[in-house]
Amino acid sequence: MNRRKFNKRGLLGIAGFFAPPDKTLHKPLQEDNRVDLDVIKEFVIAGHNDFEKVKAMLESEPNLMYARHDWGNGDFEEAIEGAGHVGNKEIANYLIQQGARVNLFVLTMLGEKDIVIPTLETYPVLIQAMGPHGFSLLHHAKVGGTDAQEIYDYLEDHGLNQTKLNRK
Repeated sequence: MNRRKFNKRGLLGIAGFFAPPDKTLHKPLQEDNRVDLDVIKEFVIAGHNDFEKVKAMLESEPNLMYARHDWGNGDFEEAIEGAGHVGNKEIANYLIQQGARVNLFVLTMLGEKDIVIPTLETYPVLIQAMGPHGFSLLHHAKVGGTDAQEIYDYLEDHGLNQTKLNRK
């Protein structure tokens, strides 16, 4: 490339940097497609113990499945996590069947030892992980009852003795 082509391409590049964005390439999210924050909160609360409301709200607004409510101070919660920390297996399993994102806390409550224990063996620091509202994996195993007893014993054997951890 000769000097003239180099300078020409450089100037075109600089001009492109200052040019207004092409609206066909950058389509902003439409505010009217967002789920109302009060509806998200209502769905997350229902996820704890109101199975019929969860089904009705999810049928009306399927994207609630992935919505998280911000309780403040970094405490975010999805409906499935509410079901997880109160031990509501019916709602948790329903949401999983609908495609919800599942996490280690919910799997612990459900007693999924073949997933949870190998994960903790691979990433031992997760034994001290904090779920919504500061609830620990031990809490989730406790509310999981007999289904989660083996995980509960594993957690205790590995030094976890708190059901609630302090947020920083």
